[in-house]
Amino acid sequence: MSITVKKKRDATYWRAKGSASESERICLVNDSKWADMFSAPGCNGVPNHAFSHPFVQAVGMFLGELSCLVVFHILLCHDRRKPEPTMDPGQSFNPLLFLPPALCDMLGTSIMYVALNMTSASSFQMLRGAVIIFTGLLSVAFLGRRLQPSQWIGILVTIIGLVVVGLADLLSGHGNDSHKLSEVITGDLLIIMAQIIVAVQMVLEEKFVYKHNVHPLKAVGTEGFFGFFILSLLLIPMFFIHVGSFADNPRQVLEDALDAFCQIGHKPLILLALLGNTVSIAFFNFAGISVTKEISATTRMVLDSLRTVVNALYNGLHKPLMAKLPCFPGEQRAEEEEAPERERLLGGGRAANES
Repeated sequence: MSITVKKKRDATYWRAKGSASESERICLVNDSKWADMFSAPGCNGVPNHAFSHPFVQAVGMFLGELSCLVVFHILLCHDRRKPEPTMDPGQSFNPLLFLPPALCDMLGTSIMYVALNMTSASSFQMLRGAVIIFTGLLSVAFLGRRLQPSQWIGILVTIIGLVVVGLADLLSGHGNDSHKLSEVITGDLLIIMAQIIVAVQMVLEEKFVYKHNVHPLKAVGTEGFFGFFILSLLLIPMFFIHVGSFADNPRQVLEDALDAFCQIGHKPLILLALLGNTVSIAFFNFAGISVTKEISATTRMVLDSLRTVVNALYNGLHKPLMAKLPCFPGEQRAEEEEAPERERLLGGGRAANES
């Protein structure tokens, strides 16, 4: 779920997070960045402002999951017209079985949204790796899985990494003007709490898809059905809950869905960005459930955590290391060429903060 308005592409962004704004830090770790880069007028003559509607985008996320249910029935009907059907629809099951995972998804995402406003994006991204620990432990406790020694070593290494991240936040919290130390610690703890909830969701999904041989498309679609309608109803009370400066919308409420629709009406390109995110979420969750069914929920979370590596490569954190290697002389020249631009960007960020 995304809640920002800008995107910074500078390769040294993570190293400069102390001088970057909160919205820019959040941007790199969220999914629908394109929509958050738009600004448009709101309702009743509200002037041009950023499109910052995380819960509306979450509804779109669940709509993408719900679309998997439609695709499942279309494929099933098409397969049944064949002389020899090949698609296995799975066993019949009570759809309410997937209500708890859907609630875990909503709750975990909401907690991470709150935590992301209290701590740094880099800590958020790394602390999300805790989901591997909890998913592995819950799989042992409730699914009867036996982890290999190498997997236990991986969990131990992850724990050590999380301790290092937590200590780094604790020691650097006093020097961060964007967040108070108490906020940073609270945000980190909320992220860990959210990972426990996500781990519960993963284990429940694995249990249900194994026990009832549920088709991945049907599993994702059923969760999306519950999530879409429940969160859509929750948008009503969110419209009246004032949260002050915590919200980025003009009325400073938890979510202003009407403002989102007005902005989409003024700039239809936002709708295209939201639809793109909806489609990507559908594919992402279908792939995740497929991995859960064929392998395990723990493997799914390990693969999901690789996004940190991809993010690091995207932001060029590998370039300083490669520049020191004699076999990559071109990287040193690239670093030297990027230095003036880097100083300009970082200087601009500092100037913005000072003003």
